[in-house]
Amino acid sequence: MNRQELIEKIIQEADIEITKKDADIFLATTIDVIKKTVKKGEDVSLVGFGSFSKVKRKARTGVNPATGEKIKIKAKNVPKFRPGKAWKEML
Repeated sequence: MNRQELIEKIIQEADIEITKKDADIFLATTIDVIKKTVKKGEDVSLVGFGSFSKVKRKARTGVNPATGEKIKIKAKNVPKFRPGKAWKEML
């Protein structure tokens, strides 16, 4: 499912009359708020769906697959999503 298909599904499933433009704004705003909150270091937990968080990856040594040469990979922050228990059980 891509973004446009998700927007169409939101319109179909909503209990209220909603336009395509409003659904797109809602989706974009939701994603933006989650990104900004996680970037600040705060977790976002949506009960029944899952949790978004920021995790720090340690520096490590990797291998360039083209040359086989060892390279140093710097430490960095990455986003993490952990599905909720209800969602995992549903699948």
